[in-house]
Amino acid sequence: MKLASFEADGAVRVGAVLGDAVVPLQPALDAARAAAGQAPERLPETMVGLLASGEAALVAAGRALAFAARPENAALRRPLAEVALRAPLLPGKVIGVGRNYADHAKEVGGPALAAPRLFLKPTSSVCGPGALVRIPPGVTKPDWEVELGVVIGRTAWQVGEGTALDHVAGYTVLNDVSAREFQFDQPLPMTSFAKGLDGFCPLGPWLVTAEEVGEPWQLGLRCWLNEELVQEGNTRDLIFSVAGLIAYVSRYMALQPGDVIATGTPAGSGHFRSPPRYLRPGDRLRLEVERVGVLEHGIG
Repeated sequence: MKLASFEADGAVRVGAVLGDAVVPLQPALDAARAAAGQAPERLPETMVGLLASGEAALVAAGRALAFAARPENAALRRPLAEVALRAPLLPGKVIGVGRNYADHAKEVGGPALAAPRLFLKPTSSVCGPGALVRIPPGVTKPDWEVELGVVIGRTAWQVGEGTALDHVAGYTVLNDVSAREFQFDQPLPMTSFAKGLDGFCPLGPWLVTAEEVGEPWQLGLRCWLNEELVQEGNTRDLIFSVAGLIAYVSRYMALQPGDVIATGTPAGSGHFRSPPRYLRPGDRLRLEVERVGVLEHGIG
């Protein structure tokens, strides 16, 4: 399924994407259960709540989607053009991974990493598809990074690599926007601050469930800046795999439903170009992860 959070009629709802439409899950589930002569069943009103409710809630969501997909139930769908997609979820925490693609690690330089290099992005940095990411006046080196976002579906605490993917709800597209002056121009790097400013974590356009994406070992990533292809890579080049990242992080902190791991970016972000290139007001970004989706947003 492609699960989305969207705003319509003054409220944000959880839905599932069906072609060029979105199905509001609760009304569709109500209709499905009524048609079967069953009592109503309530779904959580947020994506994090839906994930935290476990497999039964996702099964109910799938049933609602299947019912709405019938030709006679077209009234249960809303055209995507008539709603506003929001970030698919507001994570409890976003854990970023630096220098996790071989080509990006090479362009950054420094010693080979024996363990993942981690940082945090706050919930206040999250925004959704179509957002205008406003660069604070004092920031002069804003940069882009297309990434695969891994969304946790059930609590992971000290799990092994062999079972790590069992804790994944699905995947989304993420732009790890970064103010490079705080990351590289300070006596002591402030990486989390550089990457945690308001709006510096565009996320979306939806969450694609793990069974639909399949194994995350070979997914293409691309980023266009003003229609120019500036990044292209593949998750087969990850230094630390998705399963390895989940296992490593869970040694030290519990990953909760709705948490997101930003798995790193391939080569091609602006700071490491010659000459460096930074984002400017009016720029448009298009970020794509194969089998997951395309996230577009602007810079203000």
